[in-house]
Amino acid sequence: MSERERAIQLLNDVPDYKMGYVIAYLQGAVIGEDETPNAETLAAMQELENGGGEVFSGSTEDFFNMLLEED
Repeated sequence: MSERERAIQLLNDVPDYKMGYVIAYLQGAVIGEDETPNAETLAAMQELENGGGEVFSGSTEDFFNMLLEED
């Protein structure tokens, strides 16, 4: 039996009230394969690796406050 066939067999045994968890997990597994950084992200990562750029180390709230202050 292949792993795909085993997974389908197991899905038939999952109770309906747990199916949402299974679907969320499967969606994450499928989406994770397509996460290729775009050119802008690659350039930003390269800038940080070369000692440039800016790293923020505060809370999310602090980050958004900083952004709002820039306007």
